[in-house]
Amino acid sequence: MKRMYLFLLLLLTSVGCTIGQEQNERPKEQSAVDFALSMGMGWNLGNQMDAHLNGESNETCWGNPEATEYTFRALKKAGFRTVRIPVTWMGHIGGAPAYTLEKNWLDRVEELVLMAKKNDLKVIINIHHDGFGADDTPSKGAHWLNLPAAVANEETNQQIKQQLTMVWLQIAQRFCNEGEYLIFETLNEIQDGKWGGGANLTDGGAQYRVLNEWNQVCVNAIRAAGGENETRYIGVPGYVCNPDLTVNNLVLPEDVVENRLMVAVHSYDPWDYAGAAKYQEWGHTGVDVVPGADEQTYVAMLNRLYNMYVRRGIPVYFGEFGSVHRANKDDEQFRLYYFRYVCKAMRERKIAAIYWDNGHGGAGAENFGIINHGTGKFINNGEEVARAMIDAWENNDGMTLQQVYNTAPNANH
Repeated sequence: MKRMYLFLLLLLTSVGCTIGQEQNERPKEQSAVDFALSMGMGWNLGNQMDAHLNGESNETCWGNPEATEYTFRALKKAGFRTVRIPVTWMGHIGGAPAYTLEKNWLDRVEELVLMAKKNDLKVIINIHHDGFGADDTPSKGAHWLNLPAAVANEETNQQIKQQLTMVWLQIAQRFCNEGEYLIFETLNEIQDGKWGGGANLTDGGAQYRVLNEWNQVCVNAIRAAGGENETRYIGVPGYVCNPDLTVNNLVLPEDVVENRLMVAVHSYDPWDYAGAAKYQEWGHTGVDVVPGADEQTYVAMLNRLYNMYVRRGIPVYFGEFGSVHRANKDDEQFRLYYFRYVCKAMRERKIAAIYWDNGHGGAGAENFGIINHGTGKFINNGEEVARAMIDAWENNDGMTLQQVYNTAPNANH
């Protein structure tokens, strides 16, 4: 098995980029942190190419329509700079040792990437829900990034690393002539199913160690694919993309090129407000708030990221953040304030922010949608939400974080 894997690896890396395509002209050199800043405010095409059912990813199985060029045209017009296209690959990966990716699925990913490129957007693609629900019994390749199994058995870990290598080689080779606008993100929210509160706290760092190994083989495979991949920016996540678990446990991979790795984190803090909508207000003027989770708490988390990475020249971006829609107009004012405050706080620390939009247009828990994924039209008060985020992030001269703080709404109780 190992000899066959090494043979295939050598064969794939020898193929390189498509003959006859011109390499993109290198842009003027900039710092990695400046590149992250150029990503600006971004938007996730969430619950789309990452959606899956019965062990197979499918673009529309979670209720969103197929994305179209109207989607990306609307993002550009609204002022977003980056679109993150999460991709789940399970159900579209062949067997060992080649782990061949299904052509139609890879073609669709490429089609979406090129739609975004046409509209002058930066793009992030990744390996997304292939690791979610690691306690599930794998079927048809489902959740093949099984972290607990890899920790428990080194042979399983080696098999997963071989599969990761082959999958990333094929993705990277498909896009090897695409320039710096395209960013690869190695993995997404890898965990044991307990969202950071499981065996990772008691196993002596075993899960963190294996995840660091996985990130390393992903970076190695991307670089080995050649072409633009030799210097492409790569996002690297820590455990479950949690900011503090990342700061404390992520070991950045060794890389053959300097200053081309970025740290990818997520935050829906506090979840009982932003994601579950158990509380309807946030911030120092609110009453119905999660105790001990205000502006000061959020800024302290950002400062830990800034001090660990950004101030040392290592970029950070929030690949996901958000807060769900509220039906009550007064509650929605607190949501808009949340967006203005956290986006401004990220910008002041030179951190890019990419909003999670799952297409759900209702109100309450998990309803993050602001843009229809098929038409690009705003849903609910999506335009107001987009404006609040983009204005706060982009207006770095005439608006300070303290000024945003001073605009917090009053609670009406």
